[in-house]
Amino acid sequence: MRILITQESDWLKRNPLQQHHLAEILSLRGHDIRVIDYELLWKTQGRRELYSRRQIFNNVSKIYNGANITVIRPGIIKIPGLDYASLIFSHRKEIIQQIKEFNPDVIVGLGILSSYLAAKAAKKNNLPFIYHWLDVLHWLIPFKPFQPFGKMVETKTLKHADRVLVISDKLKDFVTGLGASPKRVQVLRPGVLINRFDPSISGTTVRKQYGIKKNDIVLFFMGWLYKFSGLKEVALELAKTKSNNLKLLIVGEGDVYDELQQIRQKYNLQDRLILTGQKPYREIPVLIAASDICLLPAYPKEKVMQDGVPAKLYEYMAMKKPVISTRLPAVMREFGQDNGLFYVDKPEDAVAKAVELVRNSNLEEIGSKARNFVEKYSWDSITNEFEQILDEVIRDKRNATISK
Repeated sequence: MRILITQESDWLKRNPLQQHHLAEILSLRGHDIRVIDYELLWKTQGRRELYSRRQIFNNVSKIYNGANITVIRPGIIKIPGLDYASLIFSHRKEIIQQIKEFNPDVIVGLGILSSYLAAKAAKKNNLPFIYHWLDVLHWLIPFKPFQPFGKMVETKTLKHADRVLVISDKLKDFVTGLGASPKRVQVLRPGVLINRFDPSISGTTVRKQYGIKKNDIVLFFMGWLYKFSGLKEVALELAKTKSNNLKLLIVGEGDVYDELQQIRQKYNLQDRLILTGQKPYREIPVLIAASDICLLPAYPKEKVMQDGVPAKLYEYMAMKKPVISTRLPAVMREFGQDNGLFYVDKPEDAVAKAVELVRNSNLEEIGSKARNFVEKYSWDSITNEFEQILDEVIRDKRNATISK
């Protein structure tokens, strides 16, 4: 099977997401995968050229040894605003070229503009197109006046898609509300590397590295540090507590990283607020192992957090860690009660809830419930499901063509 994936994020530098796992496992199974991506982080990369040339990265693997993904990065104009405008032309040209050169059996789109372009090209060339939703992306557009335009483009793409894949039941409700036929929408949940996220892994080395003592209680967060992540509120609440053995370990980079550093300096939290920056994916299990309780303290009223389920939750839970989350609708619907998760109303409430759990609960028992819940979501089984969907969509398109 030849699979072409398009997205508007950096395949190489952003942390692995659902598409990385699916693509790399399919590659290991003998399928040919090409990805058209976008240099999302160009503004942070130091020397800025006015224009980037098309690049091809061969034999890419971020997670699984032996995976072989070809990543194609069309050139863009590196001027804010013009970067996305130029993407329309360079991605359109690249998609057309890949259809001629690569002759894909199916195209999978993640994103807004590139997915619309891919869907149109797929329809013109009688190829099946799958629209894969991990988030409501138009809510992530930084310039809010452009969000309605993003929503309009997504809505048009949904109508062109042969199948729409979403990460949660709540997100399924959302895309059907935009006009996607319920018959074409299917939930493909996140997975977890059950063997790699092994709760028997020791976090002792990490705790020593960051000066964490045996009796310290470590709260943990990993991922991109969005402004709506709630981490500033958690850090400020941490500063109010008198318990010096309560610490917050944050792994990742992003919008509020500098502000968190300022909070650490202002409130003298150098030993209690630990900011590691971005870490390789292979180090994540041992970093989680160093913690006692994991957090998802995002603003509960933030639109983009209403419908998706972050894959990090499955990794937290696989490591037998209790999780404290704000009352995010999709998360509550997906995990329910008594499965290792506890819910709070506001980000800052996570600190008091953590103290309560440490004092009054058996963290090991809670962690076991979390592990038991996610064990059925191995990436192998999720990829089996995805592979079957791809086969079905390709077969249905060919049968429809023959019957015409």
